[in-house]
Amino acid sequence: MNKSLNEWRDAIWENAEKKGFHERNNFGEKLMLVVSELGEALEADRDDKWLGHGVDYERIPFDSIRGTVEEELIDAIIRILDICGIYKVDVDELMKRKFNYNIQRPPLHGRKYG
Repeated sequence: MNKSLNEWRDAIWENAEKKGFHERNNFGEKLMLVVSELGEALEADRDDKWLGHGVDYERIPFDSIRGTVEEELIDAIIRILDICGIYKVDVDELMKRKFNYNIQRPPLHGRKYG
């Protein structure tokens, strides 16, 4: 499926709405759910649960993807896009503008350490 980020945002928001995820959780709780997905990615990394580089994801059964670093990162992205859907964030435009801003910044944004 070739979708823009805004199309993914809308599809993710619609699915979360149908599943009842918008009936609970305030903004702060939604942000912490993103953090929890990133924490799960860290735990998967500690357990060396990586699919690996150059993997053909379409050929892997989904059960083999569950609990991997890659899946947890995607879960975080899904939660972020859902939040963007709730607040009608134009992800495509802001991603383009923020990236263009970032590529013009100095290395490490002028700091000594990253």
